[in-house]
Amino acid sequence: MIKMMLIAGVGGFIGTSLRFLTGKFCHLIVVSTFPLGTFVVNVVGSFIIGVLFGLVEKGNLVSPTMNVLLITGFCGGFTTFSTFADDIYMLISQKHWLTLGVYAPLSVVLGVLMVMAGRMLIKSL
Repeated sequence: MIKMMLIAGVGGFIGTSLRFLTGKFCHLIVVSTFPLGTFVVNVVGSFIIGVLFGLVEKGNLVSPTMNVLLITGFCGGFTTFSTFADDIYMLISQKHWLTLGVYAPLSVVLGVLMVMAGRMLIKSL
């Protein structure tokens, strides 16, 4: 159990580090009220987890260790629902209604579509 926890921690460290760098990069290229960094990591992470679960469903193409490293660790560290929820709170409190109206539904819809796309990609191989 401790071995698997450490493996998840390594994946989480890598995912969290990439989330941090993605947020900084997005802030450098776009300055707006739209939380682009959170949006990008959640949409990209949704695609990655779709691919990974597609590999799992295709027939044990992801070992239990890789599952813990990549799905639990990396994707858990890379994507962030809590930041998404805080972004929504901040948009509401700052009365950025148009940004809120685009960001929240687009994040959810694209997230689900990206999970589906990742799974469909793997099924088609």
